[in-house]
Amino acid sequence: MYLSTLTNKNIRNYLLGGGVSRLGDVLSGMAFLFLAYDLTDSTIYTTIMAIAETIPYLLFGLIGGVIADWIPRKKLLILLDSLRIPIILSVFLFHQTGLLSFSYLLIVSFVIQTIGCFFNPAHRAILPMITQAEQRASANSLYDTVSRGVTILSPVLSVWLLTYGTVYFFIVDALSYGISIVCLRKIHFTEEKNLAKKTVRTAVLSIVEFFSWVRKHTKVKYLFTVTFLVVFFNTWVWQVGLLLALTELTSNSKELYSILQGVFGAIVIITNLIIPYFIREMTLKTYLIGALLWGLGITYYGFMYSLTHFFIGVA
Repeated sequence: MYLSTLTNKNIRNYLLGGGVSRLGDVLSGMAFLFLAYDLTDSTIYTTIMAIAETIPYLLFGLIGGVIADWIPRKKLLILLDSLRIPIILSVFLFHQTGLLSFSYLLIVSFVIQTIGCFFNPAHRAILPMITQAEQRASANSLYDTVSRGVTILSPVLSVWLLTYGTVYFFIVDALSYGISIVCLRKIHFTEEKNLAKKTVRTAVLSIVEFFSWVRKHTKVKYLFTVTFLVVFFNTWVWQVGLLLALTELTSNSKELYSILQGVFGAIVIITNLIIPYFIREMTLKTYLIGALLWGLGITYYGFMYSLTHFFIGVA
């Protein structure tokens, strides 16, 4: 099944470009937090940096989906990647010249994540356009596996890059955007023209229509509400709290943080492969159990405050 899917050149380029780009995103996401703490030595400012990485998705997530339906996706994706390269490289240049400040780092983080709000839905929307109906399940599975798989590779790269300095994470991220552009140019498909009126009012009406639809579907409404609460309460502990805890316990906090991210990614892949053998139908109850397990893991390493238990809790 997977081999026949991979014979499609479009899918191979899609997976390669998306996987490399995802690897760059993982590395730069860690680098923003590392640099924020290095520049300020403050838990508050590091928390603000984490917020800057998530707030754009609350503000522009739905708008990004609307725009992805309006504009030719391939051109949009290449344009967004082209914009991200100089923006992310500017962090490296400012750092090397001694001009990098927390304020500038915060702005860049916010802008990069805002671009992601428009890039991600457009990129995901390409997959159905380059696959046949019988290939979509396997193609989705391959893409998710690649996306998770890069988190296993990221510790190897990050530990190596940290010997030169955190700022070099941004060089790799810029290179990943360049590779993404090359792969996107090799993907060929036909896009249907969207005849909808492209105005601010139309965008607002589309979002209002979406929320009206959600209100009529109780399960979806509960799903979105629970997801927001879970992510809101757990993201800080996972992204910032874990890093700061490691800083207190060891002098190799960045390296260990990267390794823990890799452990998390490996466990996720294994779990994804095992779950279908035990759970045939995903329900809201399944989702809530998963959210509970996530919370229990974080609670565990909160109480059992040591390096060994961090690894167990993350798993």
